[in-house]
Amino acid sequence: MIARRAFLQSAACLAPAAFRLSAAEEPLRVHAAAHGLLYGAAANYRALQNDSDYSAHFAEECNLLVPENVLKWSTVHPEPQRFDFVPGDFLARFGAGHEIQMRGHTLVWHEQLPRWFAETVTKENAREYLETHIHTVMGHYQGRMHSWDVVNEAIHPPDGCDDGLRKTPWLELLGPEYLEIAYTAAAAADGHALAGYNDYGLDYQTPEQEAKRMAVLALLRRLKKQKIPIQAFGMQAHLSAAQQKNFQPQVLRRFLGEIAGLGLKILITEMDVSDADLPADTEARDRAVAEVYERYLTAALAEPAVVAVLTWGLTDKYTWLAHRRADAAPARVLPLDVEFQRKPAWYAIAKALDTRR
Repeated sequence: MIARRAFLQSAACLAPAAFRLSAAEEPLRVHAAAHGLLYGAAANYRALQNDSDYSAHFAEECNLLVPENVLKWSTVHPEPQRFDFVPGDFLARFGAGHEIQMRGHTLVWHEQLPRWFAETVTKENAREYLETHIHTVMGHYQGRMHSWDVVNEAIHPPDGCDDGLRKTPWLELLGPEYLEIAYTAAAAADGHALAGYNDYGLDYQTPEQEAKRMAVLALLRRLKKQKIPIQAFGMQAHLSAAQQKNFQPQVLRRFLGEIAGLGLKILITEMDVSDADLPADTEARDRAVAEVYERYLTAALAEPAVVAVLTWGLTDKYTWLAHRRADAAPARVLPLDVEFQRKPAWYAIAKALDTRR
């Protein structure tokens, strides 16, 4: 305990005063729980298996876990008649052993489909494959999931489809009805987990993102009007420090308020902050990234319907944003650095969580 307290005091001293909290700061899961929220992160399956430091810090900081990849079609459904639950079951056991709830990602998406999909799935059998996949995967984890991203990234106005729908294999095979099919199947497979719709590119005040916000709202309103069983919305929040000139808190609050008005719970599902266009100076980068986290989450958490915040990863050691910088400097985009030290971003998230009343 003495060594742990010394570590926390050392980490706190490294944080800029604007984001510094008490010297012996509680984990993010405690900050979240104190305000009726969950804090979690996308979990790297291999790292949880093989990196004891990573697994220890994940268990300490998080009370919600979402798999990065292992419940996507290409991994969990590798052959037409075969499912592979070994990685997902490992994550479920890890969560249960550390009082961490789990959410599922994702049941319907246009990417990471298995190789067999294109040559096997046709207009005649697509509904059967979709329903079987949802019933099998959700059924396997029935009663063990907090929520599911049932449909992921179905809106893309530039594709020019009616209602802003993205041109995906599911749309081509089943038409717009694929959404109703998916949510109806999800409700039958596990009616206790929150069934959500998840999307990105909704954060900034630009013409493109405003058009997408309107299309997403229209989709959610249609689903609710048709009494489709959807209970939640996932706001991915893949942010960029260089885009902050386009961030307007009142726009985000209004958008989330309209979603809440439909009776939906809201989760910030995949939050991270790219530092690709920031200066190389570590202190300046950390400060800029932390400011993005704090401003965004303070605005988002003003909406009472927000029930959870998840970052897309916990540590810079395991992030999809690695190697994005032209100068090859290591990315510093998540709450913990590559050595699992708490960064200004961690303190900014804690500060924002503590603004929740």
